[in-house]
Amino acid sequence: MTAVTAVTDHTDPADPTDPAGRVHHKDRDRSRSASDVDASRADASRPDTPRASHPEPTDGRSGRAWDDGLIARRVEDAQRPPGGGGADLDISGGARSYAPAPSTALSPSYEGPLCTRLDALRELVGLSRTRLDSGTLAEAGRVLDEAAARRRLSERHTVVAIAGATGSGKSTLFNALAGVMISETGVRRPTTAAPIGCSWTDGAAGLLDRLGIPGRLRRRPLQGPGADELQGLVLIDLPDHDSAVGEHREHVDRILALVDAVIWVVDPEKYADAMLHERYLRPMAGHAEVTFVVLNQIDRLPGDAADQVLDDLRRLLDDDGVALGEHGEPGATVLAISALTGEGIAELREALGQFTQERGAAARRISADVDAAAERLRPVYVEGAHSGRNRGRIGLSEEAREEFADRLADAVGAAAAGDAAERAWRRHAGKACGDPWFRLWRWYEARRFSQGVPTPVALAPVDEEVTARQRVEHAVRTVADEAARGLPLPWGQAVREAAVRGAEGLPEALDELAVTVGVPVGRPPRPGWWPVAVLAQAAMTLLQVVGGIWLVGQIIGLATPNLGVPVLLMLAGIVGGPCVEWTSRMAARGPARRYGNDAERRLREAAAGCGRARVLDPVAAELLRYREVREQYVRVSGELSGAARSPIG
Repeated sequence: MTAVTAVTDHTDPADPTDPAGRVHHKDRDRSRSASDVDASRADASRPDTPRASHPEPTDGRSGRAWDDGLIARRVEDAQRPPGGGGADLDISGGARSYAPAPSTALSPSYEGPLCTRLDALRELVGLSRTRLDSGTLAEAGRVLDEAAARRRLSERHTVVAIAGATGSGKSTLFNALAGVMISETGVRRPTTAAPIGCSWTDGAAGLLDRLGIPGRLRRRPLQGPGADELQGLVLIDLPDHDSAVGEHREHVDRILALVDAVIWVVDPEKYADAMLHERYLRPMAGHAEVTFVVLNQIDRLPGDAADQVLDDLRRLLDDDGVALGEHGEPGATVLAISALTGEGIAELREALGQFTQERGAAARRISADVDAAAERLRPVYVEGAHSGRNRGRIGLSEEAREEFADRLADAVGAAAAGDAAERAWRRHAGKACGDPWFRLWRWYEARRFSQGVPTPVALAPVDEEVTARQRVEHAVRTVADEAARGLPLPWGQAVREAAVRGAEGLPEALDELAVTVGVPVGRPPRPGWWPVAVLAQAAMTLLQVVGGIWLVGQIIGLATPNLGVPVLLMLAGIVGGPCVEWTSRMAARGPARRYGNDAERRLREAAAGCGRARVLDPVAAELLRYREVREQYVRVSGELSGAARSPIG
């Protein structure tokens, strides 16, 4: 059988990805002309092949003109598969065109865990947009976009790219798998200037459009006895990844991010190339299940040198972190071949056929992309969650909340307000139950002292206000740092910013509380013994007055002389008054202390409530958002990490 170079495979009009069903007549005519020439030359070499005109190919179902990409190739009539899912038409001396196979339902590989992870990644990106910069979320967004784009296209096809360095034999392997000369080979470098696609099955036009491969670079393989095992395969021949032409390297990087799997072709000379391992294999180590690494040109190695080079290649891949699919374990497939002599090609075709028939490569590639995106996002969602004083716990502890409330109470002067209230209660009790003569004496001494001694200069209100503001700012910074402890940097910064925003106007609000809540309104409450003490003090004062008047009356002769009784009355009043005052003072300590504590508690609770509403609640909201995104990250990463189990205060 003589193989003829494949020509353009145009967009499939019956492909659901091309709803307009357009046929590019200009390219079709040019392809037909080229195929006619090649077919005529081939027919000339076969005397048993009858010469016939070349009618316009038609769709067997509708009868209208149809062209899924003309392939100039020779196929014996006996090699046509019986039955089949499409019309076989003799075109250009035996080349066949295939009607598109019926569309299939979405692969179940996209359901279950992968679908859950994609939904979680989408939710994660949505919750993080206002907290993280667009550059951090760019890769996750790209993964979501590419996953959605791939799911909308055919899932019965597996897109595999052949990549490698200059001179590794990519195009030779591409032609060997296709069974026909499709990609140009030679000693000129670079030989492959643009990606070339080859599809074993119809309906891949949408996938090739996504890769940006034009119709003039789309081919079909030689349909022979071994073609059925690769049904569903879409093979892409890439330019050299180390090409001196920047555009070629851009093609490679762009398409490697879109294909379902990659065949890396290495040769005995450059299989350990640092650029290959550091730029591609090592970063894509998580994509091992959709990676083939083939050592080409083993025909150039004498004896057992091929096995030694292959073992060294496996060692390098293991150093790169690429899992090797050996002993039934999932991982990369490593083979030794010679695309020139055909050694190992059958084994590679068998591995590709099994890989393609599973129809799970696209889902595995997307899953690996999600893994890579999750690993890149790990520093902004997980790292740092197990450091600091609150090891194993994220958020504010009760101790930190109490310290914050104590600092606000200190800034608002709650203790001083309580002491002032206690002194006010005692002073009021002293006025009501104290000895009137002692009170008069104290008033006189206080007035005389105040006239002789200058009044001390009090602290300026401005200085007090500045000091209180500094205390509030220190309290906010401390609680923000405590809340952000153990959080990844972006979320810790978000917590601090929320605390700072809430602290705006907090000193003024606390000053207002000190005026409205800290100053008691009205007279302090009186205990039950208060009226008894007041009556007793009044009785003692009355005894002194009566005894004094009686004694004066006896002196001036108005009363019968009897010094004993008035003197006893006066002594009883003089001694009893201070006793009642001292007793009342002792009894007033408890109620005065309770009154001061109540005033301090009210102001402390008011300050704590103000700080909670303005600072702690916004901080708690940020911590709650972080917990939500971390839960989504755990779903994205697919494993329950220790950071995910740690509670948030």
